[in-house]
Amino acid sequence: MTNTAKNRWPELPTAAWRDTSLTLQLWTQIAGKIRLTKSPWLNHSWHVTLYVTARGLTTSPIPDGDRTFQIDFDFIDHVLRISTSDGAERRFALAGQSVASFYAAIMASLKDLGIEVAIDEMPNELPDPVRFSQDTQHASYDADAVRRFHQILVNCDRVFKRFRTGFLGKASPVHFFWGSFDLAVTRFSGRLAPRHPGGVPHLPDSVAHEAYSHEVSSAGFWPGGGAIDYPAFYSYAYPEPPGYRSKQVGPAAAFFSEALGEFILPYDAVRTAADPDRALLEFLQSSYEAAAISANWDRGALECAPGQPGVVRKI
Repeated sequence: MTNTAKNRWPELPTAAWRDTSLTLQLWTQIAGKIRLTKSPWLNHSWHVTLYVTARGLTTSPIPDGDRTFQIDFDFIDHVLRISTSDGAERRFALAGQSVASFYAAIMASLKDLGIEVAIDEMPNELPDPVRFSQDTQHASYDADAVRRFHQILVNCDRVFKRFRTGFLGKASPVHFFWGSFDLAVTRFSGRLAPRHPGGVPHLPDSVAHEAYSHEVSSAGFWPGGGAIDYPAFYSYAYPEPPGYRSKQVGPAAAFFSEALGEFILPYDAVRTAADPDRALLEFLQSSYEAAAISANWDRGALECAPGQPGVVRKI
């Protein structure tokens, strides 16, 4: 592995930044819930996600009457920035904030900008949730770990977007889900799926039902915790088709996790590969093929050659 690849795919052991990761997850939930509250519902909850930028994460423009605003996490200058389409801006430092003080600061900034919004203060998809305005326990911010996390997201986003170009069917944007704290991209077969059983902690079953209304193959990056307590790439199919978990998925370090019901590729296997981009693309493509073959997707109608910069796709 070259020094360039080593810098682009830095180390980020889950245990080393666990407190910062959880604090950051709760902050992103606050920003995401603001987008959720102000935006019309879009299929599969795509209206709630954040997106990777050159400097961090963004909500993208959020409607507010006849203007828009957006919330940006800047992981280079380590500030939270709120900008409006009429030129106003407010910002505050991320370091030194608890979840409660972050919540107070962002809501005060919005009010100062004339943006009225109220959100559900209870965190989603986390055990033992505490109201944002009362959470003074989570207050860690390791700026170097956040910088490395952002660098990983930037490069995952780039490779995921390249992978997305090889599909003609419905596919999601590459987006960041603040509930589960992962970057994901999803392909759809076009067929309806059986009703999802729900049961996701602190998430209404109706949201899970709508999110998994159609058959999918989904992949992403997760910084780790719980059953997989290290950063990893994942891929799963819903509904899981017969024979799926026995399919061969590459590269060699990939495996099927019985605990999660997903294929897993440890991040360190990509980080230390001779060609990290190629290793990740192999995982994305082979795990998608495991789903598409097992579920008999119409691959001839859904797939195409990967896109090339400046080259019109031949039809």
